[in-house]
Amino acid sequence: MAKSARNRDFHDARQAKKDEFYTQLSDIEKELAHYTDHFQDKVVYLNCDDPRVSNFFRYFTSNFEKLGLKKLIATCYRNSDPGAFSSGESESAVWLEYIGDNNSNGVPDADEIGVRPLAGDGDFRSEESIALLQQADIVVTNPPFSLFREYMAQLIEHDKKFIVLGNMNALTYKEIFPLFQNDQVWYGPSIRSGDREFRVPEDYSLDAAGTRVDNEGNRYIRVKGVRWFTNLDYQDRHQDLELTKEFCPEEYPVYANFDAIEVGRTADIPRDYAGLMGVPITFIDKYNPDQFEIVGSSKTMGRPMSEVAAKGTYQQGGPRFYLPVGKDGYRRMYDRIVVRNKRLASSSEERSSDGHVVSIPR
Repeated sequence: MAKSARNRDFHDARQAKKDEFYTQLSDIEKELAHYTDHFQDKVVYLNCDDPRVSNFFRYFTSNFEKLGLKKLIATCYRNSDPGAFSSGESESAVWLEYIGDNNSNGVPDADEIGVRPLAGDGDFRSEESIALLQQADIVVTNPPFSLFREYMAQLIEHDKKFIVLGNMNALTYKEIFPLFQNDQVWYGPSIRSGDREFRVPEDYSLDAAGTRVDNEGNRYIRVKGVRWFTNLDYQDRHQDLELTKEFCPEEYPVYANFDAIEVGRTADIPRDYAGLMGVPITFIDKYNPDQFEIVGSSKTMGRPMSEVAAKGTYQQGGPRFYLPVGKDGYRRMYDRIVVRNKRLASSSEERSSDGHVVSIPR
């Protein structure tokens, strides 16, 4: 084997171990309760799960008949062994198939689960794993956060439905944001704070804040910025954001390098403004695709400040929107999402030149 290939395999194995976080059953149950109608007669694929410790596997085998599943498939990475379901020890990757409880005891017995070896390492990018992915209707798992871009790209490429965990900042990735913009991906509803606890392997270092060991020796680490990402619809996603404020130019300044108004809080979006608005990325939690259109983001839409103002009058950095401050200065803003009120934009009401709706039907 070439040295570069060995190094890559070692890096992938080390990274996979670092990303080996086991999702708590309570978090899985709270999220999946919003999608129960989607699973009837479907094949669910858990393509980043060791069933010995995976609560995803536990959830779907326990609720197989209740959800009306057709089949459950799981793949284990090569450092997992099939010891929970067969005798002997092996470092080979395996894939499992479960089609229901035959003896009605509510527990997936060893003879009810088809355990088969994989020729490769069980990586979700391998040909074997992709072949299993192609059989699936819905993918549910906690994929490696470090490979989230690749993982999401694969799901989109193969046109799969999914419910997966990821870091909420992935929203701002250049590969991920267009999926939100084009209504191909959205946040799930059950996690808003983004702070969640995961069980980790026995050899995982607990030198960071927010770690603990329970009475049984299980090790846990608290991870910030965690969200569910999905393309399965749910009712709450179509609730209107209540708008109470009215537009006035003094309260909503225009950016220096993009023709849109600054709205510092989602709650302050004016109900009577039809033009473009820059809103915080937390707006996504209130986003109703029937009410608003996501036009873009400050990462791609703002003009370079070097074309707008003299050097030294603004804080340099990556692409952002800027607001005039005082006579000759400019303030660099946090990331902004550019949105427009669909209902006002499509209305036939008269508007002033700044996008303000002159009259609103009562």
